[in-house]
Amino acid sequence: MKSNTTTHFEISERKVLLRIFDVLLVWLALYLSTHNFEINYLTFTSGSWVWLVTLGFYILLFGNVFEIYDLQKAESRKAIIKNLILTCLLVTLFFLLTPVLTPVLPENRFQILYFFGIMFLTLIIWRFFYIVVITSPRFFKRVLIIGDDMDIDSIGSELLKNDPNYEIKGFISSGNVSSEKFKAYALKDLQTVISEDKVGEIVVVNSKARLSSELHQALIPLLKTGFPIKAYAHVYEDITSKVSLEFINNDFYLYFPSSRSNQNRLYLLYNRFVDILVSTIGLVFCVLLLPVIGVGNLIGNRGSLFYKQLRLGKFGNEFHILKFRTMVMNAEPEGAQLALKKDTRVTAFGRFLRGSRLDELPQFYNVLKGDMSLIGPRPERPEFVETLSAKLPFYEVRQIIKPGLTGWGQVNTRYANSEEDMAEKLQYDLYYIKHRSVFLDMRILLKTITTVIFFRGQ
Repeated sequence: MKSNTTTHFEISERKVLLRIFDVLLVWLALYLSTHNFEINYLTFTSGSWVWLVTLGFYILLFGNVFEIYDLQKAESRKAIIKNLILTCLLVTLFFLLTPVLTPVLPENRFQILYFFGIMFLTLIIWRFFYIVVITSPRFFKRVLIIGDDMDIDSIGSELLKNDPNYEIKGFISSGNVSSEKFKAYALKDLQTVISEDKVGEIVVVNSKARLSSELHQALIPLLKTGFPIKAYAHVYEDITSKVSLEFINNDFYLYFPSSRSNQNRLYLLYNRFVDILVSTIGLVFCVLLLPVIGVGNLIGNRGSLFYKQLRLGKFGNEFHILKFRTMVMNAEPEGAQLALKKDTRVTAFGRFLRGSRLDELPQFYNVLKGDMSLIGPRPERPEFVETLSAKLPFYEVRQIIKPGLTGWGQVNTRYANSEEDMAEKLQYDLYYIKHRSVFLDMRILLKTITTVIFFRGQ
């Protein structure tokens, strides 16, 4: 039995679809406007490909910064209007500021407003079409969950929360599993359910060392026909961009192989070059801001400007991290403790430094020294590492690479002030270690810029 013919766009396909049509439709709209109305700012000639490519690059760049390719925000009309306005404003501004790669400014400055309006109107119409049509139930992925003993309500809810384009038709279990949310089927009805409910994929939840023989034998005929069957741990990783701690158990090396980039000399050389280049620029920027931050610290913090704290780096090596102080002096009289969400020890000026991430600027010195990298898991204090390693599986795996000034866990979570928050951040950190690459590093840098712009600092 082959997969049903119902169409479904995977997460990666939806992101590619949005990017391709954003650029192509804007190009098309500008071409039609230029030839049908008196808009002479843009002229389509043999050399137009230069500014077309530049425009496409700016749309994709600032689209990522302002999260128009975040699928959950892309499905919200309110969020997409706000983010498209910001994107189009920055695209227009940078398009005007690169005259070598873009057309000469028009004598009639209203042409610039037309340019912005055409681009925004095109994107908003296309995005509303995407919300109404592409994200409609007709394109949902119909899934059947199969497993032994499992918390089906938790698993199903997790899938739907992270990808609302899933439609869970029910589940089959060889154990004593019940659910108030999802329909249960008998194993003997497997073929019937797939056919009648037009199931397009089976997700296997394997919480034991091996799937039971009964379920295994039922899946073999489907596998032979090419029917899509995926492990829940892999599906979870694809839709959340983090590693599931619950289902890897003792199969750690099977589900969580270390990224090849961790041993790739060319990548590591490139990584160190970028660290040195960016940290040098960052330190120059830090020095330029030092007088302003110094005055703010004098008024709002009343104490030393810098703060040093012991952290654990690669392979558990200790080093002192350098930051601008954001808390009152002697903030830990009774020893190390996690910062709280609305920590009263944080000063008013310290909250501004944290929200804008300016408190992290001195860490460029740690990056330049080689204690840290630009991107990686955030370095933790030895006291917390010891405690968390005893409670969270694989926590110490974070130390197989250098800690980072920013990281996948940092840009995807809020401040971790509990063990549950630490566990979620660990999932993202393990995902980064597993999938580490130049492309993922670029995604993290763009999301870091977004974090700073929207004042989501921790």
